[in-house]
Amino acid sequence: MAIVTDTNAGLDPKEAEKLGVKVIPMPFMVNGETHYEGIDFGPQEFYKALEENANVSTSQPKPADVLDTWDALLKDYESIIHIPMSSGLSGSCATATMLAADYDGRVQVVDNHRISVTMIACIRDAAKMIEDGMSAEEIKARLLKEGPESQIYIML
Repeated sequence: MAIVTDTNAGLDPKEAEKLGVKVIPMPFMVNGETHYEGIDFGPQEFYKALEENANVSTSQPKPADVLDTWDALLKDYESIIHIPMSSGLSGSCATATMLAADYDGRVQVVDNHRISVTMIACIRDAAKMIEDGMSAEEIKARLLKEGPESQIYIML
């Protein structure tokens, strides 16, 4: 079973590789130019653009990129747990859910309303559940149940 997420999770690339997680880059625009998080635009460039009052907006992964990722993984894996950005913050979860309908249950999309470190914890939990032999449906159910129980505190 494979796990897929997006760069919004903030998962360190080395940890993603260690856990076997496929990370889809999230696109964003700076002054009308499309960039991909972690590929052609790093944190320093991003913060510099903000300091310079650049027009910055975010987007969701292209459906074709999601489908290509799933199709490639399903050549080697029986199923996929897809953990996108929370539906409360992006349309990527709704898009993934719609796309997954064509995969006969082989792709389980988890909208557990987590962000940041709680989303990383969710990904780690999913990897552990795979190790423990749980099915994709069982993992999705557990993550959905535990999602509302997670908390994060942000201080500005």
